Amino acid sequence: MHAWQKAVFEDKLSWLQLSDLKGIKSETAKQYGITHVPMNFLLDKEGKIIGRNLKGNELWEKLKEVL
Repeated sequence: MHAWQKAVFEDKLSWLQLSDLKGIKSETAKQYGITHVPMNFLLDKEGKIIGRNLKGNELWEKLKEVL
């Protein structure tokens, strides 16, 4: 088990966690414009990205908007 997997387990994070362990050098990072880790994406029910790296009030406002 990698350190990040252990942290996910210990912190009881219930959402999907993925990593190819290449950080911002991975092909997926390039495809989705990931410039730093950690970074988050808010997806709609169709899987379309509707927010990137939202935190705090910005995240709450976006959630109010879409819910």
